[in-house]
Amino acid sequence: MDDSGEAQTDEALMAKVARGDEVAFRLLSRRHLPAMLGLARRILGNAADAEDVAQEAMLRVWIHAPRWQPLAAVRTWLTRVVVNLCLDRKRRAPWVALEAAGEIVDPTPGAAEVAEQSGRERALAAAIAELPARQRTAIVLTYTEGMSNAQVAEVLDTSVSAIETLLIRGKQNLRARLRDLIEGEES
Repeated sequence: MDDSGEAQTDEALMAKVARGDEVAFRLLSRRHLPAMLGLARRILGNAADAEDVAQEAMLRVWIHAPRWQPLAAVRTWLTRVVVNLCLDRKRRAPWVALEAAGEIVDPTPGAAEVAEQSGRERALAAAIAELPARQRTAIVLTYTEGMSNAQVAEVLDTSVSAIETLLIRGKQNLRARLRDLIEGEES
């Protein structure tokens, strides 16, 4: 509650946090930390990692509050932060004890591997270049730039379902153009 006894909105608390108000930060944390911790536990399946993620998310609230824009609800933004942190953590390779790791292998690819990879990349680039413009754009924005279908739809001024159709057709066309290369790797 604020000085007048009324409950403060998340947005009002974020504005105070942006000005360095620790009391507002603690109130916002008490309000959202349990739900964010539960979300992280469900995604990660590990309580210790979930606590680390939830704490990191709240640290980001404190650090990024001055730049936060009320384009989405605080809870929505915080949920996105937690999900991204969880996904980043799941992508990381698990820690292995040095003794269990075995012999260290030089990860540098050999000349043959480099040439083969380079050839595949050139073939893929040529096949992508041959796609119709909208399919090519959808493929590049999604798979090279890492944009979501919704973001690509916004860029191309179309619907998400239209982007999904472009991606399906683009991948079918790429598969057809690269069939010899794909079949050669499978055998």
